[in-house]
Amino acid sequence: MIPEEKQDGPSSSEESTGLQAAGSVCKGSETAAQAQRGRLQSRRARIHQQISKEIRMRTGAENLYRATSNSRVRETVALELSYVNSSLQLLKEELEELNCSVDAEGPAGSEGVAVPMIPLGLKETKELDWSAALTDLISQHFGEDGASFEAEIKELADLRQAMRTPSRSESGLELLAAYYNQLCLLDARFVSPARSLGLLFHWYDSLTGVPAQQRALAFEKGSVLFNIGALHTQIGARQDRSSAEGAGRAAEAFQRAAGAFRLLRDKFSHAPSPDMSPASLSALEQLMVAQAQECVFEGLSLPAPAAPHDCSAQLRLAQEAAQVASEYERAHGAMARPPVQDYVPFAWTTLVRVKAEHFGALAHYHAATALCDGSPAEAELLALEQVFVGPPAPSEPRRPVLPQEPEERRKLGKAHLKRAILRQEEALRLHAVCRALRRVDLLQAVLGQALRRSLAKYSELDLEDDFFEATEAPDIRPSTHGRPEARAPSFSRGKAADIFHRLGPLSVFSVKNRWRLVGPVHVTRGEGGFGFTLRGDSPVLIAAVVPGGHAAAAGLREGDYIVSVDGQPCRWWKHAQVVAQLRGVGAEGVSLQVATLLPSTEPPGTGDRRPALRGLLRSQKECGWETLTPAPARASPRPLLGWSRKAQQGRPGGRLCPAPRPLAAAPPPSSCPGRQ
Repeated sequence: MIPEEKQDGPSSSEESTGLQAAGSVCKGSETAAQAQRGRLQSRRARIHQQISKEIRMRTGAENLYRATSNSRVRETVALELSYVNSSLQLLKEELEELNCSVDAEGPAGSEGVAVPMIPLGLKETKELDWSAALTDLISQHFGEDGASFEAEIKELADLRQAMRTPSRSESGLELLAAYYNQLCLLDARFVSPARSLGLLFHWYDSLTGVPAQQRALAFEKGSVLFNIGALHTQIGARQDRSSAEGAGRAAEAFQRAAGAFRLLRDKFSHAPSPDMSPASLSALEQLMVAQAQECVFEGLSLPAPAAPHDCSAQLRLAQEAAQVASEYERAHGAMARPPVQDYVPFAWTTLVRVKAEHFGALAHYHAATALCDGSPAEAELLALEQVFVGPPAPSEPRRPVLPQEPEERRKLGKAHLKRAILRQEEALRLHAVCRALRRVDLLQAVLGQALRRSLAKYSELDLEDDFFEATEAPDIRPSTHGRPEARAPSFSRGKAADIFHRLGPLSVFSVKNRWRLVGPVHVTRGEGGFGFTLRGDSPVLIAAVVPGGHAAAAGLREGDYIVSVDGQPCRWWKHAQVVAQLRGVGAEGVSLQVATLLPSTEPPGTGDRRPALRGLLRSQKECGWETLTPAPARASPRPLLGWSRKAQQGRPGGRLCPAPRPLAAAPPPSSCPGRQ
């Protein structure tokens, strides 16, 4: 037994030594993990401190901007605000990257990614107190106890607070869409051309950082819609475009962003901030379409790169690259025109020019590859000609445009490579001019790699005995098999129930209508029933009253809406529910409470027919707007979608306004049916 113990002794000591070593390794790994977490926390704390500092600087500059009337001082302060706005956006992007996982940080180090994309920063806003305005409006116009809607008002305030800092993901889009849908419901229920909420909405410009404020809910809706488009750009820029699926998701995101900016441009006018002006929105829309077109090109070239000897594939890539260059040239033209050039960062404009040159060079490179490395057949030769001159007219005979001999095609390919090299050198020169772009190592690497590839190809074609000057290479005709279009953002993802659902259906219970409560009215059943017929749902309408019947004797009239049955609120009941409740009534009868619509003092046609997205009003003075940017004087102070008040004085209301009737038991005309 002793020898056995002696033999087991060393193994036991080795095992204990291994356990100690493993324990030390575990402790070391835990220490390293804790150190890494500590460094991340330190970086987060440092970024939060810098954000707080920038916000304090912005507050001081904003106060000076409001207080001064000197134009030079305002220009200087506006420039400082633009710097602060850029710093805040960069700090928030850095903080978002720290809060995200490694997989969600984006393809910064991926080799398949080409030139970086341009994401937009979100508009920022200040806190807003809904309680006073909504409580007073509910009490005065709807006749309800405004204090009883404290939970609904808090839910709306919490939703707006969460909307201010959405995550850069689909959940962030759902949050913005949910708040936007609630704003549409608020607009339909609480806002009319003659009456607003009386709240002052503060927002900061996304491009310049200059603050703006208005007393119009339309400004709040437009700013949220802008943020939906901006968030789509950030999601698209974060996609891993090294795969066809990632490139497709990025293209979809940029198309949604373009659709949001187009919708904002079409539905809103006279915005107080430069980023929501028609010129800026048009430039942003064109930029997003160009970036989506770039994603289409990447999706074609990344999954299965075209073989050098595949002539048709190279021709397709040449035309796709020319299409991308054409889109970026149009985007640069829109961004370089005043006044947009004063708002858009110089780095963006330069990057768009760099991309136009880069993809134009790629078009010539792929065309040269198709000319030199392939042996095109008769059909491919016709397709090759159409790349440069377009399809021939039906009435014109087909004439050979490109050289038929391989040697001549080699010389033409060499000319295309020469143009590719010149454009790539121009892209590198533009990159070196902009200080902000010089910091983007990935951009310089992509441009340098493309130039080296073209130079290597040119050296292969440059023969020692080639003393003839290369011919002039024609332009590449832009064409694409998947042209992206602006797509409206999906608001169904944030679809939710109306927060102020208890007030009743919007078709009746909104500030566009005036009504008064009648009852409770006691109605007994006769031989022919109650003496009225019902129609519609939510709320149920009294379509007809039998003359001399029990309902007529009780004071009910055609056009009344039933809002409660025996004390049970039924504003949202269906027709079948109300009928079933009335059929179950015995000989004692039923107590009904109805709402009678009164003539509206507003012009006809401004009720339910008003679009959900109202245009901003022409006159800031009439609506009590306060903006920090001077607005030109308008000849007409009327709203864009309104009627002349002078012409409408004394005119009767719209289709939901039957003639009033005197009822002694009725509350004041502005009241709303209450809950019994």
